[in-house]
Amino acid sequence: MTDAVTAPDLGHGRRWWVFAVLAIAQLMIVLDATIVNIALPSAQQALHFSDADRQWVVTAYALAFGSLLLLGGRIGDLFGPKRVFITGAIGFGLASGLGGAAQSFAVLVAARGLQGAFAALMAPAALSLVTTTFTDPAERGTAFGIWGGIAGGAGAIGLLLGGVLTQSLSWRATLFINVAFAIPAAIGGMALLRRDVRARGSRIDVAGTLTATGGLFALVYGFANAETHGWGASTTIALLAAGILLLVAFVATQLRAAHPLLPLRVVLNRNRGGSFLTLGLLGLGVFSVFLFLTYYLQQIKGYSPITSGLAYLPLTLVLVVVAGVANTRLLPRTGPRPLMAAGMALSAISFALFATLGVHSSYGTGVLPGLLIAGAGLGLVFAPATDIAIRGISTADAGVASALVNATNQVGGSLGIALLSTLSATAANHYLAARQPNPNVIAHAAVHGYATAYWWAAAIFTVGAFIAGLLLRRPTESEAVGEGELVPAGAF
Repeated sequence: MTDAVTAPDLGHGRRWWVFAVLAIAQLMIVLDATIVNIALPSAQQALHFSDADRQWVVTAYALAFGSLLLLGGRIGDLFGPKRVFITGAIGFGLASGLGGAAQSFAVLVAARGLQGAFAALMAPAALSLVTTTFTDPAERGTAFGIWGGIAGGAGAIGLLLGGVLTQSLSWRATLFINVAFAIPAAIGGMALLRRDVRARGSRIDVAGTLTATGGLFALVYGFANAETHGWGASTTIALLAAGILLLVAFVATQLRAAHPLLPLRVVLNRNRGGSFLTLGLLGLGVFSVFLFLTYYLQQIKGYSPITSGLAYLPLTLVLVVVAGVANTRLLPRTGPRPLMAAGMALSAISFALFATLGVHSSYGTGVLPGLLIAGAGLGLVFAPATDIAIRGISTADAGVASALVNATNQVGGSLGIALLSTLSATAANHYLAARQPNPNVIAHAAVHGYATAYWWAAAIFTVGAFIAGLLLRRPTESEAVGEGELVPAGAF
């Protein structure tokens, strides 16, 4: 195992200011996964790109983010999370400015890809900084409760903010707004993060980097391709097969590498492995909430972008409250298993409720109950899963473990959108095939497609509940205090 630089200064008084800076970055990263979605029709009209090309404005971000996260985590381990975090924040701001000023579709997509690449640097560095800043159990629980609330709720806030900015100003404002987040995050990082914690005697695992990045890239690209060209398309099959083969090769290289990109000890720990798997399944299903429910509210119910964003606020509020309570009050008493299993089960129930929505369902009796239950369920999962996934990790592995938290959720989300979109479209087409198309039939076909996707999502969450119940256990005393390897909070 690589040695790590340690520091004797425990618990500096500015740790909550440090957390505020890191939370701004986390909010910016999660917001950007959804804030542009509502602005897409306006951007498409301004830059004159086709419906087929439209998805790449979203996919370019997810593609770069998901495929580069492991590398970003290792770079943070090797060069220190402070300088990597600051570099990521500055680069993200510049990429956002480029996208906001884009005068062509190609520049916009390139800017979104750059945003994803810099987010892949910033996200694991930020999470590893939170990990090493808070070692007191009570404060750590509070910090991760807030962090989990941001991770779960910022996507809904992004939909609201995207609607407000697009409707009030311009679609370009959904990109320019990131500069307002990136500047204070970078300045705060320079002022408050005092010293880097760096792994010694290690270097980049070139073979692991190429196989992991290439494999994740091929999988995410293959899932995106399946949404537009179908699962049976030769390109889709080739990409998915290449992705699987490259990831198998990645595991093989990690068994032999002197300085592996992903030390297998990180995922072979039962609790960490269970948390990563649960987060992957969570991403597989939860992204469809923002996708299909937004379609339902705008296309079926006729909501404006702002009203659609406001409709998600109950989910966000419940999620933030439950995440805080789960991590500070419940997790120390119960351990992760009952919380995460119950959270996945509640989320499955919420998706089942969404599957019962009809063309004439009301928000108060149809949509709102599912949102409230989903908020509670996601709150019980996000914060504890993030906490347990990186608890007790060595400083040398903190960046990689933090990257995996984001990567499993991001890759799971990419797969979920592609899979559930395909299932939804197939069901809608079958519904239309047996009927004479007219506006009313088309609306019912769309709702039927959404319901099919939601039933599949409910099944995914049910599987996740069983996995959480079977794999997770209460952390041991050594894990709770960091296995004697975690660098004290004063390292900054």
